[in-house]
Amino acid sequence: MALIKSVRGFNPQFGKNVYLAESATVIGDVIMGDDCSVWFQAVVRGDVNAIRIGNKVNIQDGAVIHCTYERAPTTIGNQVSIGHRAIVHGCTLKDNVLVGMGAIVMDRAVVEENVLIAAGAVVLENSKLESGYIYAGIPAKKVKLLSTEKFKDNIERIANNYLKYSSWFK
Repeated sequence: MALIKSVRGFNPQFGKNVYLAESATVIGDVIMGDDCSVWFQAVVRGDVNAIRIGNKVNIQDGAVIHCTYERAPTTIGNQVSIGHRAIVHGCTLKDNVLVGMGAIVMDRAVVEENVLIAAGAVVLENSKLESGYIYAGIPAKKVKLLSTEKFKDNIERIANNYLKYSSWFK
């Protein structure tokens, strides 16, 4: 069973059809929508600020979702995939975003809708990533327009697949 922990009077809240892997951890001021999944050794730590997660979000193995005390909450929109071992910290990810494996998104960054952040990319504090592009590198830079085909093949497909994968474990 996943570790679900209250802290400072805040209890995590979950929507319908949520899958939490046995070694997943969800702590504190976390509100998660429907059809979400938090995978093995992933941590969603709302101990120092609020974390709000939309519908159909998957937080893959070893990922960390956190925030900064009194400064930067974390907001994640709908149909978002957080790749294996990624770090999402004190930022805003709008709808239809893919954060690649090992990528880092730092405090007060805003990632607009329909964005793909490449594996290993580092999105610096206070960055604003424009809708419709692929961002890569350290620091993350706009590298390519995200075509409709790429969007459907990556962002949409992965979100749908993780909803299917979670059904195998329930």
